[in-house]
Amino acid sequence: MSEIATESAPPPAPGAQDHLALDFVNSAIALPGGRFIDFLGTPESANRWLTAHGLAPADAGVREMCAAQLRSMREHLRALFAARAEGLPALPAALSALNDAMSKAPTAALLYWDEKNGPYRLTPCPTNEILDRALATLAADAADLLTSPDAARLTACASSPCNRYLLRHGRRHWCSTRCGDRARAARAYARRTQPPAVTD
Repeated sequence: MSEIATESAPPPAPGAQDHLALDFVNSAIALPGGRFIDFLGTPESANRWLTAHGLAPADAGVREMCAAQLRSMREHLRALFAARAEGLPALPAALSALNDAMSKAPTAALLYWDEKNGPYRLTPCPTNEILDRALATLAADAADLLTSPDAARLTACASSPCNRYLLRHGRRHWCSTRCGDRARAARAYARRTQPPAVTD
């Protein structure tokens, strides 16, 4: 079940404020009770997410094909994050998708000159390149995270059913206070309901 309401969404996971790709990977959230929030679930919600993160103008007119490309990239990045967090080899398709996205958008800002302000640099972004540029930005940020010292702290939230990733701080393995409380409550319940040990 897909749900677009944001009132039940947890706050950004630790590290998301520094790594846009982490927030992107966490844009699909599994909640207790089989509920699910997908901030890229519709073209409109995908456009809102891109706009909120400075990756597209509000009137970009994201279509379903673009939203599907974003969701596909999200799954590739999730696969790479999972591989890194679990110490496994990267899936070749995920690695290829990330590198393809980075290569589609030029990174050099062009030089412009106007009579009033003189020379300045600007990276042009025609409307038909907005998605390519957004995907390239997200892929580059993911590559930066995966190759940075922060990558050693990348982990999946330890509270079921949460599917988000975070950068671990100390012993904290939860993406939010709500997930931490849920995990502690589940452990306490398991201890209370566990049959007593039989001794000889």
